Amino acid sequence: MSDDSDIEIIKARKMMEMRKKAAELEKAKSTKEKSAKEIVLSYLYDRGDEVLKAAYTQFPVQTEAIVNKIAELISAGEIQQKISGGELLSLFRSVGLRVRLDTSIKIEDHGKFVSFSDKLKQNE
Repeated sequence: MSDDSDIEIIKARKMMEMRKKAAELEKAKSTKEKSAKEIVLSYLYDRGDEVLKAAYTQFPVQTEAIVNKIAELISAGEIQQKISGGELLSLFRSVGLRVRLDTSIKIEDHGKFVSFSDKLKQNE
């Protein structure tokens, strides 16, 4: 009878260890998904965050897949330099995502910046 109780104790310990490992794996998986965007954001410069935000707004599913792959490459050491907004935009366009950004051209006029369209209207 002592052998049965020892076996039950061992089984209970093993089950507890397995549950702990499963919980740790689940936690690591959820942390990885959240941190992929943070990893990529830390590597962006020169309006890269604006490009990423626009891409998430317009193509959320595809952008998430691309961000996960970029984060994987960064973690593996394949990408070591920073990524500019222009490079990120060209990456999205090369895979077929036409990310649209709000752009404006401003001209200095008598010490103030005026939009190009307003300047053209004034000259007419």
